[in-house]
Amino acid sequence: MNNSVSNTARLLWAGLRALLVLTLVTGVIYPLVVTGIAQGLFSDRANGSEIKADGKVVGSSLIGQAYNLPLKKGQETPEPDLKWFQGRPQNGLGSNSVNTQYKLILSGATNRSADNKELIDWVTAAKAAVVKDNSVNGYTVRPSDVPADAVTSSGSGLDPDISPQYADIQVHRIAERNGLSVAQVREVVDDHTERRTLGFIGEPRVNVLELNIALKELVSKS
Repeated sequence: MNNSVSNTARLLWAGLRALLVLTLVTGVIYPLVVTGIAQGLFSDRANGSEIKADGKVVGSSLIGQAYNLPLKKGQETPEPDLKWFQGRPQNGLGSNSVNTQYKLILSGATNRSADNKELIDWVTAAKAAVVKDNSVNGYTVRPSDVPADAVTSSGSGLDPDISPQYADIQVHRIAERNGLSVAQVREVVDDHTERRTLGFIGEPRVNVLELNIALKELVSKS
């Protein structure tokens, strides 16, 4: 009996030691090492790819934001604030109904086929709006000028970037709304256009949040 109790005690103690060692290695040491490497080598990405303006975090370079006017009485859908560059449509899975403090759209695609009538109606209305909103005195946007990213949402619904073509057709409207020259606005777009990674990966793109931060700085100096 004593030997049986002694063996049981040794087994329990061995199990406890294994638990303590594994907890220390996998629950403390490993997370600290990984966190340290991430902070040391990839601190920007590890912290959410934050974008700062005026000394405070205003968003992430990975998540698109909407630039809309405040809702008017009786309105359900806000109108775009046309003094800012506009991003891609955000036709994801719907609005955030859980944490309403943050007015973020839920991530996800529309899951509608190319011949879906509702999707066709969305794209048709979006193209008409892009033409109307960006046609100003001396500059007219033709339907054929509107790129696909101006009228379709991305797979996540939260794409932070637009194509240089979509940024370009907004330049005249931005200049007119903010009392700037077309050359000034186009220079800002050029400065914030990212080329293909390594020259062949991905597509040229413009981060809308970073572009609007630069636009705000330009307006404040003018």
